[in-house]
Amino acid sequence: MSVFSLFKKQVEQAENKKRIVFPESDDLRVLTAVSNLNQDGIVEPILIGDPDKVKKIAAEHNLDIAGVKIYDQNNYSGLDAMADAFVKARHKNTSIAEAKAKLAKGNYFGTMLVKMGLADGMVSGAAHSTANTVLPALQLIHAAEGMHRVSGAFVMEKGDERYIFADCAINIEPDEETLAEIGYQSAQTAKMAEIDPKVAFLSFSTKGSAEGPMVNKVHDAAAMFQKNYPEIPADGELQFDAAFVPAVGEKKAPGSKVAGHANVFVFPELQSGNIAYKMVQRLGGFTAVGPILQGLAAPVNDLSRGCSGQDIYDLAIVTAAQALAKDEK
Repeated sequence: MSVFSLFKKQVEQAENKKRIVFPESDDLRVLTAVSNLNQDGIVEPILIGDPDKVKKIAAEHNLDIAGVKIYDQNNYSGLDAMADAFVKARHKNTSIAEAKAKLAKGNYFGTMLVKMGLADGMVSGAAHSTANTVLPALQLIHAAEGMHRVSGAFVMEKGDERYIFADCAINIEPDEETLAEIGYQSAQTAKMAEIDPKVAFLSFSTKGSAEGPMVNKVHDAAAMFQKNYPEIPADGELQFDAAFVPAVGEKKAPGSKVAGHANVFVFPELQSGNIAYKMVQRLGGFTAVGPILQGLAAPVNDLSRGCSGQDIYDLAIVTAAQALAKDEK
């Protein structure tokens, strides 16, 4: 079973449908995905926008959005209460007027629906930048309990092989503490994907074979992770071959419980993580599911602006699966 099929099965079997909000309701790709989700009945899609305009676009393209809740952020009866909640969530000197100005934007309004428990997750980015999707979530939903940062992971899959690569989307130059958190967040994503996590902190050095600040950072991150999360097998610093190939791991890191058997790979910085997942995808023939945003108190996920309706549908299922995992935790 593919990881997407696994997530979809989890969502289908859930006792309660997860409510996923889509702020970009005037995008035909989004409406196509929402129509398909509505017909399949496995999540409850929510749209933000002018109901008359949204329904007109749907009708023109024979899309079924009957029964789908549409919030008009410019005519919302609960705006005063939402603005109050916005000010409290920001923990900064934000006025009610400033809050209402922000809430006129779909991404902020959608994020507040999640914050206030009126939705379980949000999918955006078809027509907005990553920053426009992620920033409202960071400002309003904040990091999950015990976390201080957000990261982006991919589930890399080919046949029976399934791995987690992180961070490939958010943190450009993570420090030791950030790398340790990325490792923990990625281990939780692995569990959601039914992977028993074995976390490798990657470097160009294995166990002191090279020296320098970059190596020290990865070594210290692995040590911090092992101290904070002793129940999760982890090791570092490891070169990729030592982390992945049993014979090499045995030779370069004898006695390691992870070397040669890792399935969660934490990259030392964003550049290498982003390059690696795309190379494995393009040259290795792996499917890359993501980016899955990790570490938020409630799931918000970002689309590529070149996405298809199917991509949006798929990410909605992933987001619903994250919401289920949050409930179980």
